Order: sequence, then structure tokens, then C-alpha cells
Amino acid sequence: MRQFLKYWLPVVVWMVVIFGASADPHSHERSQHLFRPFVLWLFPHLSDQDFERIHLVLRKCCHLTEYAILGLLVFRALSHSRTNLPAWSWPRVGGALLIVFLYAASDEFHQSFVPGRTALFSDVCIDTGGAAIGLLVWWIFHCLRACKPQNNQ
Repeated sequence: MRQFLKYWLPVVVWMVVIFGASADPHSHERSQHLFRPFVLWLFPHLSDQDFERIHLVLRKCCHLTEYAILGLLVFRALSHSRTNLPAWSWPRVGGALLIVFLYAASDEFHQSFVPGRTALFSDVCIDTGGAAIGLLVWWIFHCLRACKPQNNQ
């Protein structure tokens, strides 16, 4: 039970954080108030239309990041499950991506019931892509670490 909590509790906690953020009907306005002063400080003559485009890109980058974290947490939990697979295996990557995809789909479904929010399949794809990017970065890091020459002195 201790091992289960050690590896799966962070996954559940992060899912709750994502769920809480998606339950906010005013999230667009809140993030706009955070980003607008900074973006206008960088680009003081930016039109409202251009700001909205930048704001959309920033929000989607936040989606990518939060789901990259979720993908890594799920992969970590799956890597410590009791199976005969090696720590880095493509079935675990596929399992992590499947779990993230299903969670992202359920999150979008949940948003369809939140006033002022919309459920978009494109967001499910962005979220799953974020997890894939996070796992790709981890795989590159893993490969670089494994190929690093050892100094035996």
C-alpha cells in the first residue's frame, strides 16, 4: 500500500489540481488579467486582437505543460508497478498516454457542464500531445544519461 501511495498519490493530486482549474468558469478572464500586463509591458503597442492570439497560445502552452507533468507522473507510477517490463518500455509509454488521453477526454466532458467553458476535442489532442512531449523529453534525457561515458578512476 505504501508503494501504491508513493507513486499513485501524486498522480491523483495532480489530476485534482487539473480538475479544479477546469471547474473555474472564469479561467479565461483570470489568466488574461495575469498575462495582459506582462505582454503589454513587452509589446506596448499590441492590438487587442493580437493580444488575444498570444493569450490563446500561452493558455495552450499551459495545457501542454500541465499534461506533460501528468504524463510523467503516470509514467513514473507505471514504471514502479509490478510487471516484468523494464523501467523504460514502450508499453508503459503507451499506457501512460492512454491514461492521459482518457483523463483529458473526461476533463473536457466535465468542462461541457461548466458555464462559460467549452469542451473541445482539439484540447484533448493538445493535452495528450503535452504528455507525449513530456515523455519524449524524459526519453531523450534517459538516453543521454545511459550513453554518458563513465569515468573510472
